[in-house]
Amino acid sequence: MTFLIYGANGYTGELIAREAVRRGLRPIVGGRSAEKIEPLARELGLEARAFPLTTPKLDGVDAVLHCAGPFVHTSAPMVKACLDAGVHYLDITGEISVFEAIMAMNDAAVQRGVTLIPGVGFDVVPTDCLAAMLAARLPGATELELAFFTPKAELSRGTLKTMIESIGEGGAIRRDGRIVRVPPAYDARTIPFSCGPRMAMTIPWGDVSTAFHTTGIRNIRVYTGASPKSVARMRRIRSFLPLLGIKPVKRLLQSFANRRSGPGEAARAMGRTYLWGRVSNGVDEVTMTMTTPEGYAFTVLSALAAVERLLASPRRPGSFTPAKYFGAEFVTTIEGVELT
Repeated sequence: MTFLIYGANGYTGELIAREAVRRGLRPIVGGRSAEKIEPLARELGLEARAFPLTTPKLDGVDAVLHCAGPFVHTSAPMVKACLDAGVHYLDITGEISVFEAIMAMNDAAVQRGVTLIPGVGFDVVPTDCLAAMLAARLPGATELELAFFTPKAELSRGTLKTMIESIGEGGAIRRDGRIVRVPPAYDARTIPFSCGPRMAMTIPWGDVSTAFHTTGIRNIRVYTGASPKSVARMRRIRSFLPLLGIKPVKRLLQSFANRRSGPGEAARAMGRTYLWGRVSNGVDEVTMTMTTPEGYAFTVLSALAAVERLLASPRRPGSFTPAKYFGAEFVTTIEGVELT
C-alpha cells in the first residue's frame, strides 16, 4: 500500500515524513514546489511529486495524508482529486468549515468507494476520542465541554497562518445542534486539569463540528487554557477583530507568520498537553482528563497510525471523524497518552 504526504516540505509534513522513514515506511512526498520538495526526497531516499492542486498526480497512490494548509483553501481540491482517483483522504486540519464540508460529502465518498477522515492530528484526535468516551459513559447527554492546555505552547508557521485565515470570524459553539458564531472568549471558566486548575476561554476548535458528528450531543463548547489577563485582553479587542479579516491586513499578518518555525525537538519531546472533558444530561455528569505528548509530536504519531490503520482495514467508504472510524480507544494506542 502506498501513501502520499502532500505538504511534506511544511513543518508538520516534514516531521511526519521523517518519522515514517524511521519506521521503515516509504511514502511519496509531495508539494506544490519541486524546488522545496525534491531536496527532502533526496535526503530521505523517497519518490517526490511536485504538483499544484489543480493538476493532481495521484496515480499508484492508495491514500493521501494532506498536510498543506490553510485547509480552508486546500482541502476541497485535494478531496475532489481523491474522489476522482478513488484514493482515500486524511488530513490534519482543525478548521470547523473544513470538517463540515467533508462530513457533507459522505454520499459522494460512498459512491466512489473512498474514505475521508479529516483531523487525524492533534486537531482533533485527543478531544474527539475523549468526547466519544464521555458520551459512552453517559448515554443521553445533552451537553459536552472539552478543554485543553499546553504550557508554553509554540505554533508553527502553518498553524499560525491557518488561524489568521479565520481571525475575523470570532468564536463558535454548538447550540441545539447548530454551529453558532459568538464573540471571542465568549465564556471563561476555571478548568480542573490534571496538572491543576487553570483559567480557560472558549475557542472555535474543530470539535465544535466533529464532536457532534461523533456523539450526537447537541450543545458543545471547547476551551483552551488562557491566563485571566489573556481573557481580558481578548475581550477588549473583540470589536477590532473583524478588521483583521480584511485582505490587506491578512496579508500583512501572514508575512509575520512566515517568520515562525515551530517548536524545536526538545520542546516537542518534553512538552505535554492536558485535556479535560465533561458531559451532562442536566441531572448527572461525567468528567475525564487526559494527558498527551506535545501537539506536534502527537500529530506525527497519530497521523501515521491513522494512515497505517486505514490502509490495513477493510474498505469502509464515507466521511468519518477519527473516533467514528477508529473508535474511541484509538487515542490510547498513541505512545505517551494517559487517561484519568
